[in-house]
Amino acid sequence: MPRVPSAAAAYVGEQIRAARIRYTKTHDQLAAETGIDSSNIRSYESGRAMPSVLTLVRIADALGVTPGSLIDGLTVDLFPAESARRVG
Repeated sequence: MPRVPSAAAAYVGEQIRAARIRYTKTHDQLAAETGIDSSNIRSYESGRAMPSVLTLVRIADALGVTPGSLIDGLTVDLFPAESARRVG
């Protein structure tokens, strides 16, 4: 799990948390449905870590949402400057 504490990780985490709460799932329920450890889910939701694309898809599937809905509104300026420079 990439440890990327950034505004981008916090944004994605907020989207995951909001969807999980909207669909009334606990961390443990989401963990059981995705095969992702509940401590990792907590790390994503708190913005301490950024989920991989595969992990994001697994979370979205378990929540019954599209992966795109979890990153909708994410912009390059939310990433650390060094990450933004490496792109392209």
